[in-house]
Amino acid sequence: MTPKSRKILLVMHQENSIPGRVGHFLSHRGFTLDIRRPRFGDTLPKTLRGYAGAVIFGGPQSANDGDEFIRREIDWLCVPLKEQKPFLGICLGAQMLARHLGSRVFAHPQGMAEVGYYPLHPTAAGRAVCRHWPDHIYQWHREGFDLPTGAEMLAQGDIFEIQAFRAGPAAFGIQFHAEVTHAMMCRWTTRGHARLELPGAKPRATHFRDRPVYDLAIRTWLTEFLEHWLTLDGVGRRRNLPTLLRAAGHSSRH
Repeated sequence: MTPKSRKILLVMHQENSIPGRVGHFLSHRGFTLDIRRPRFGDTLPKTLRGYAGAVIFGGPQSANDGDEFIRREIDWLCVPLKEQKPFLGICLGAQMLARHLGSRVFAHPQGMAEVGYYPLHPTAAGRAVCRHWPDHIYQWHREGFDLPTGAEMLAQGDIFEIQAFRAGPAAFGIQFHAEVTHAMMCRWTTRGHARLELPGAKPRATHFRDRPVYDLAIRTWLTEFLEHWLTLDGVGRRRNLPTLLRAAGHSSRH
C-alpha cells in the first residue's frame, strides 16, 4: 500500500453521525478517515485512487427517497465497483448498493421492523468470508431489499431475509449495525424512540439487556470481517494485512 492509499472514505447521513466501531478499527490501524456528508453539501470523489476503500453508513432515509443526495450516492457507487475498491454499505448503504445493482428496496409486507437484536444465519459463502458469526445482531431498520442479480448471499434473517451479501470481488452490503457502541445505542434509542413503537421492534430495555449477551461475538465478527475486507484486491484475492499496514507506515499491533 502506498502512502496515498492510507485514507478510507466514510459517507454519513446525519449532521452528528459517527462511524462507531468501524471508525475505531480503521483509526487504530493507522488509516485517515475522510468523512463526507453529501446531505449537507459535501462532494464525493470522482475516483478512489488514493483511497484504501469506502464505507456508506446508515441513516433515517430510504434508498427509495427522491432527495438529490440519495440519487447522487446511489449513482456514485459505480466508482468503487468499476475500480474494484473495497466497499462496504451498512443498512442504508447496503440498500443503496442493492438499488444501484437493480434490486428492489421495500418495506416488510406486514409492516414489520427490526429494531434491537435478532437472529442471524450465515450461509456457507458467509463462513468462507468470516469463520465466526454472531447468532444475533443489532438492527435498526424497517426496509429490506432483494438479493442483486449475481450477488452472493452471506447471511440471512428471519424477518428480512437478506442480511449480508457480496457483489463482485470487493463490494459488500450488510443490513445490520455491528458498528454500534453503547453510547450510540443510548443516543439512537432516545432520539429515535419512535422506531421502538414499530411492529416487531424490541423495547428499549431489551436492547440493553441483550447487549452484554451478544456484543462480544459481534465485536469479534466485525474485527474479522474488516480485516478481510481491507486486504481484498481487485480480483477478490487477499493481500497480507501486516505487510499492507507496514507499507502504510503503521504496525499491525495497533
